[in-house]
Amino acid sequence: MITALAASKAYAAAQKGISLDPGAESQAAPAAAGPGFGDILKAAMGDAIQASRHAEGQMAAQVQGKAELIDVVTAISAAEASLETVMAVRDQVISAYQEILRMPI
Repeated sequence: MITALAASKAYAAAQKGISLDPGAESQAAPAAAGPGFGDILKAAMGDAIQASRHAEGQMAAQVQGKAELIDVVTAISAAEASLETVMAVRDQVISAYQEILRMPI
């Protein structure tokens, strides 16, 4: 179930992807644009896929007796958290799209 905590974690993870250094900008030059929304989504999807593959690898290694059970559980938890983050972002995008559709022209 997606909670407010999961949504705030998703927001924090997205903010970590954007590195803003307020000391780096000068007053004469305009601020450089950060990564776009599509880039942030692509990075989040890449992280979720990587976490899933890592969890699958840990499960296979545990079946072969090469990994500890705690490592498998940790990898599965990380993959689940990544998937929940992606689902929370998806739900917010769909909600925003539906709200736009309801706007009068």
